[in-house]
Amino acid sequence: MSFKMQRVHVFHAEVEDKPGGIAVKLKKLAEAGAHLEYIYSQRSDTKPGVGDLYVAPLHGNGEIAAARAAGMHEVSEPIVMRVEGDDKAGLSGRLTQAWEMAGLNLHGLVLSAIAGKFLGYATFDTVADANRAATILAELGTA
Repeated sequence: MSFKMQRVHVFHAEVEDKPGGIAVKLKKLAEAGAHLEYIYSQRSDTKPGVGDLYVAPLHGNGEIAAARAAGMHEVSEPIVMRVEGDDKAGLSGRLTQAWEMAGLNLHGLVLSAIAGKFLGYATFDTVADANRAATILAELGTA
């Protein structure tokens, strides 16, 4: 099996928790030509009427300028890792169990599979956890 895991540099903005709150931010990025692979949003637990929007990747000065104009900035946390590879039944269970046995606590996980491949994003609390998770994924790929 073949696996790949790499760090994703994520941009964040607070958004209004109302229809169109996310769309207004994404429109500016689309106008700048951004081809986003990662879009994650959620309501804020601590700020009523506000949500958080995370996007990646952004390339070049034009896309980054558009993100800044939309009130977005690059964040160092959470640590987001793009995970991809050959799919196999039970893989997500084996992977998350291996991470658990190594003492790694996931911040979040989204995986999808199609046509024999999987692609997803795992978020971790620290760079050290993300690096250890990548090593474990590589070990599963050679097992």
